[in-house]
Amino acid sequence: MKFSKMHGLGNDFIVVEESNLNGEDIYSLAKKVCNRNFSLGADGLLVVYKSSLADTKMEIINSDGSYASMCGNGIRCFAKYVYEKGIVNKEVITIETGAGILTAYLNVEDNIVKGIKIDMGVFSYAKEDIPFRGDEDNKNYVLSVNDKDYSSTTMLLGVPHTVVYVDNIDADEVIKSGAVIETLEKFENNTNVNFVKYIDRDNIEVRTWERGAGITFACGTGTCASVVSGITRGINNNKVTAKLFAGNMIIEYTDGKVYMEGPAEFICDGEVVV
Repeated sequence: MKFSKMHGLGNDFIVVEESNLNGEDIYSLAKKVCNRNFSLGADGLLVVYKSSLADTKMEIINSDGSYASMCGNGIRCFAKYVYEKGIVNKEVITIETGAGILTAYLNVEDNIVKGIKIDMGVFSYAKEDIPFRGDEDNKNYVLSVNDKDYSSTTMLLGVPHTVVYVDNIDADEVIKSGAVIETLEKFENNTNVNFVKYIDRDNIEVRTWERGAGITFACGTGTCASVVSGITRGINNNKVTAKLFAGNMIIEYTDGKVYMEGPAEFICDGEVVV
């Protein structure tokens, strides 16, 4: 099966076009090819489809075979892929996703996509949208996990996200507490967990435990949620630079929408036995 491997700030994906699936079930395929010990290895699978509603359609499957309606780093990789592979010959691309139709704005030099800005659409604090079963005010509440109290925010931004504030980013803490928070009963569909270190009004540091993938180098929707949380709390400005494990992402909130700007890169093209 023909594939490409890409990454956005270390969050890596296998990209496959529908015509190359050869009848494979995409959920079982994701579990196979995303395995880092026995196959290519990745955080998720991106599948390119034709769309009757937009310029193209993206489906995302996590490495554990679960469905994801949206992925910020994934959609940047997807936008670069469809442009550089000649599937869509436009620098402003509409993409059908499980979270609605989103728009990608490409910075192109000599036919190479150097950067991507994504209109991530709107977010929701409505408990029924997330869905959130807790009695707390999900904009600002305390989660007690592993003998620690986390000041937290939970919202829907493409997928469910919980933002927890910490003094310092520690990978072990992300793994241990993230795994517990992900599956708490109050999160009906589980949640992604973003550990945020506040630096100042214009800067934060983020590390994410992704639902269905575990700890990752970067999470686009999670970084957006982290900035929205800070704006809601009144501690961040409307344009923030987020420091991630492998680089920076710029998040801006304007006119009721969230915009994410960051890189995407090809790693390799090839064929894999499935």
